[in-house]
Formats: sequence, structure tokens, C-alpha cells
Amino acid sequence: MKKRSVLVFISLLFCTFLSLNPTVQQLVEFPDQYLAQASQEEPQVNGIWSKFIKVEKTSTDQIVSAASGSSPSLGSRFEVSYKLFGIFPIRSGEVEVMTPMKLIPGGQSIGVTLQTKGVMVVGQAPVVDKSGRKAFPAKEAGIEVGDILLKIDNQEVHTDQDVSKAVHLAGEEKGNVNVLFKHQDQILDKIIKPIFCVETGRYRMGLFVRDEAAGVGTLSFLNPVSKQYGALGHVITDADTNQKIEVSQGKIVASSIYAIEKGKRGHPGEKLGSFVSDSAFTGTIEKNTMTGIFGTMSGQVVNPYFKEAIPVGWESEVKVGPAKIYTVVQGEKIEEFTINIDRVMHNRTDSKNMIVRVTDPRLLEVTGGIIQGMSGSPIVQDGKIIGAVTHVFVNDSQRGYGVFIQNMITEGNPLESKQAA
Repeated sequence: MKKRSVLVFISLLFCTFLSLNPTVQQLVEFPDQYLAQASQEEPQVNGIWSKFIKVEKTSTDQIVSAASGSSPSLGSRFEVSYKLFGIFPIRSGEVEVMTPMKLIPGGQSIGVTLQTKGVMVVGQAPVVDKSGRKAFPAKEAGIEVGDILLKIDNQEVHTDQDVSKAVHLAGEEKGNVNVLFKHQDQILDKIIKPIFCVETGRYRMGLFVRDEAAGVGTLSFLNPVSKQYGALGHVITDADTNQKIEVSQGKIVASSIYAIEKGKRGHPGEKLGSFVSDSAFTGTIEKNTMTGIFGTMSGQVVNPYFKEAIPVGWESEVKVGPAKIYTVVQGEKIEEFTINIDRVMHNRTDSKNMIVRVTDPRLLEVTGGIIQGMSGSPIVQDGKIIGAVTHVFVNDSQRGYGVFIQNMITEGNPLESKQAA
């Protein structure tokens, strides 16, 4: 009896040591995410600790959806408890069981065009009146660069011409104009007195505005079943304001790369491309999110390196080490290049989840590393698509960031029907 009591006491001390010692806890792999296996209902602790620590499910499964709304789920989520010898609790946590999924890796160069919701203010312009005085009517009323003009005198505006005509007409007829606009997350309403500009012969309120954006990027993946795609790996922002563009409508088509501006320290390089008029595919742009643009694809999308869809590598499977990317550096030809994943950052939920480094001699020779237009290039590791290239380090063009494919799937799928993010 005495020996048994001593054994229990020693076990309790050992359990307390495990639960309170952070160094020991770091040695034990407590998985918070794993792939569903037909023969495995609960996560397991790896290595020698598996002989001492058991895992028990403590709550009912909850569905993990790709996004709000009804859709095929990414997996299920439940609470687990890690116990020493299956008796003494050490730690508890939440675990996701990820359902296997397959996607076709992209790599195609794409041309992107989109129209904003409303009209974006990209600059302030002085209005010179009859006396030669310069004034900023809109600025004085509180409208700032990055704001979105939604309505003028109760009429929706979609183009810079809509704004110009409405302001001039209101100035002629009544001397003031009612402007509804979005400032950050607020919808505001202001009455502005436009001024007759002697330089243009029109009533103006002193703004530079833009209603569309265009550029070149890379397709990341295509779901062969739903025909939904993801691209770019990061949000599209306005070139002047650096604000996220609220998408009204847009599309992607094939792009042909005709030149490369090589990257160097302090100056990111760039792909120079033109839109293909007889593109083999087109896609809608229905979401512009932190992890890329998403929509529905029609036409033929072909990657010569992948005749069929390959498994998705979830966040828990991404590891430091070699990988491959697929991108275009000349014409429309997709090529395979080697990279190394130098660091994996599981605590980030944005589009900067990995640090990647170009190791391919040819890509380094042609581009200097990662360049603008390469964003969205799919990353494949151990036969699974795990992410996409997103950003270049300005002072080291050989390195940049990558986003987890899991984060792209979560933000981009399912798409709300005909509704932009």
C-alpha cells in the first residue's frame, strides 16, 4: 500500500512538471490540426511521448466551413484533452480534422481588370475660380484620398464621367451638390458647394478619381469540380491610395509576358505582359480579399505539369525545406522552378505565412528572384499544393512571402452568389 502511494505521488509530481514546464511542452507535439484518416478518429502524440500521453475527445464535432454560408466543409473541429498515462490531464485544446481535397495548380499568367464599387478618390486637385484663388471644396468638406464616392444628388456614380457630369450639372442648377461617400467603414453624407473652374470651364469640387484597375498576376489554383479559382495570393489595392479596392465587377483572362524587369536590391522587378485577345479561359472576379481574388472560371485551363488535380497540403503539413513553384517568364509557357521554404509562421492569418527563397539558377538569372506579377504562383511540396507566392522582400529579391493554400480556400470558397467581398 505504501509503495502504491509513493508511485501515485511520483506520478503526480511528474504530471505537474510536464504541465508547468514550457521546455518540456515544446518537446511534445500537441497537434491542433491533422488530416482525417479512416482508421484514426483522434490526433496522436508523436515520438517517445506517445507511450505516456493519450488523447481523448471531450466534445462533439463542429463543422468547419470554408466561409460563411452553406458549402462543403473543410473538416470538423472538436475539443481534446491530453492526459499522462491516460489519467492525469496535461493540456486541453481544439483540434481540426481536415478533409482531403484536390485542386489543379495554376501558374498561368493572367490579366486582371476590375471596376470599383462607386468611384475612388485618388487625389486632391485645386479649383481656380474667377478671381484666381485656389480652393479645395471637397477636401474642406471632409472628403479624403481613399474615400469612395457612392452617390451624387441621390444618383449612383460608377465612372469618373458620372462624377464630373453630376457635379457640373448641380453647380449650374442649384450651386451645391449632395455627396454620399464611404470613409473607412462609415457612410457619410455631405453638402458641397462646387466652384466654377476657369481652366476647364466646368463646375468642380477638386478631386482626382478612378473607377477601375488593371494589372498582371498569376493563377494559383482551379477547383475542377466547382470551377472556382483563386489567384494573386494578396488583396488588390489602389496604386495611389494603397486602399483595398471594393469590387463591383471584373474579370481575368490569359496574359502573355513579353519582357522582364529584373529585380535588384531596393527595386522589385516586374513582369511586363499584355492581355490575350483570344484567351482560352476567362474568369469572373467576385471577391477581392486579403489572400487573393476569387471567382468562377470558364474555358480551358491547362498546366502541363499536372494532368489532374493534386491533394491540398493543409497548414499542418507545410514544412521548412525544398518546394517548387510554377509561373510564366516568357509568353504563356508555364515553367517549374525550385525554391526553399525557409520559415513557416503558423500564428499568422494573413497572406504572409511562409518565407520562401528562390534557389533555381535559371529563375535567378532571368528575374533576380521574386518579382511583381509572380504573385499567385502556386507552391507545391511533396506532391501537394500548399500555398502561393505573395510578396517580395524589397531589399532581397531572392526572398519573399507565401500564403497557405488553406487560408486562400477559407476566404475564397464558397463564393457568395454574384456578391463581391
